[in-house]
Amino acid sequence: MTHRATPRLPLQAVLFDMDGTLVDTERLWWEAVEQVAVGLGRPLTGEDQPEVLGRPVEYTADWLGAVTGTPAEGIAAALHREFADRVRTGIVPRPGALRLLGDLAREGVPTALVTASPRAVADTVLDALGAAHFATSVTADDTERTKPAPDPYLAACRALGVDPALCVAVEDTETGVASAEAAGCAVLAVPSLAPIDPAPGRTVLTSLEEVTPDRLRGMLAPRELRVMSWNLWYGGTKVDDHREKQLKVITESGADVVGLQETYGNAAPELAEALGWHHHRAGDNLGIISRHPITARLGDPEVGFYGGTGVRIRLDGGQEVAVWSTHLDYTPYGPYEARFDGLPAAALIAHEDGRLGQMREILREIDAAADPAVPVILVGDFNSPSHLDWPDVEWPVSRAAEEAGLRDSYREAHPDPVRDPGHTWSPIHALHEDGSGRPEPQDRIDFVLHDGRGLHVRDSRTVVTGTPRTWPDVAANAWPSDHAAVLTTFTLD
Repeated sequence: MTHRATPRLPLQAVLFDMDGTLVDTERLWWEAVEQVAVGLGRPLTGEDQPEVLGRPVEYTADWLGAVTGTPAEGIAAALHREFADRVRTGIVPRPGALRLLGDLAREGVPTALVTASPRAVADTVLDALGAAHFATSVTADDTERTKPAPDPYLAACRALGVDPALCVAVEDTETGVASAEAAGCAVLAVPSLAPIDPAPGRTVLTSLEEVTPDRLRGMLAPRELRVMSWNLWYGGTKVDDHREKQLKVITESGADVVGLQETYGNAAPELAEALGWHHHRAGDNLGIISRHPITARLGDPEVGFYGGTGVRIRLDGGQEVAVWSTHLDYTPYGPYEARFDGLPAAALIAHEDGRLGQMREILREIDAAADPAVPVILVGDFNSPSHLDWPDVEWPVSRAAEEAGLRDSYREAHPDPVRDPGHTWSPIHALHEDGSGRPEPQDRIDFVLHDGRGLHVRDSRTVVTGTPRTWPDVAANAWPSDHAAVLTTFTLD
């Protein structure tokens, strides 16, 4: 049985403004209005841009008529004449426009022209650009209201049979942006004359030369990244049909990236192949699988059973994130020494030297591979509690990660360790394995940490499937591990 990743939102269409976006007519429009305004004794200034840029002829004619005391009908005719003369002789495609139209055509993404210019002007531009690039066009003559009302973009979506929420509108003015956003489209703003501020659901770039179909798709994808840490427990081999159960857990969790420990050799490549994902394997114990492409492999590829490994992944839209997976030694185990042996805090901390050294080595590797533009996520089985959970013990492993600038995503989402303990050890051990009948100390020893650069914790939770039977009667469990997984959902800047 093959499990495939849940697809990202499809890019159904790209809707292009014309003036100033695909062709450099915004300058021609300004010059036409300026010519008419000078003839009326009212030269334009920069403060007049909102009344001119991105506006239909009739709007600007009404405005100019009001400020000069001239009938708007005559002004509109003059504006049409001046602008059309300039369009016929002065059309210049914006940088990257023709290349992007060609790329979209090759990938089968339909496009529409959505303009506040009249049909006569739009058809002139279409002839220059190549009308075959566009499946439909909407002009000021085609809707009762034009920009900034949503009508033009809604009309284009109806003509194409697409959902506005699955379309990207490309605009160069605040007026056009307002129209597209009111219609429910994602917006790529490429300002021509007046600046446009970024906003939620809006991307602002300086040129279409930077834009690819993949980047446009990335604007539609939820700006989230779901990262899971999971100790597979001898690769899952203690449970029947473990690989199928692992695949089911990953697909149902919605995880985008999974940092694995105790992979038992081939778990990472086998899971990734079944999911249609990318993978990285390091040694016989560590791996990372990702629905996003892996652009770099970090750390020692022949790392031993304990240690860390990392990758860089490239998200939709081009942003990269570094994800590391680590597994630290399990002996001596602090919660046993605290609960069974009664060791004081100083002794518990002293016994963490081995794990602390391993953590510091991993942090050095992360620092050596760091790129200031790339956020870092560290996941793993630390085999050590957190100082955020124990009020009387400053557990040094988690403290070292914190001092290195890494934040505990679970505790960000759930600050109260009493109300939300977040135990990951152990869903199958209620009693200690030695047969003494002593209750097994439950604790949080698996983590998803991050450095906070462009990453924000939306949610974090532990993951266990079903109600696992306790050890040793575990073969039929739906949950194929002795650890709970940790799944954190990040939003990205």
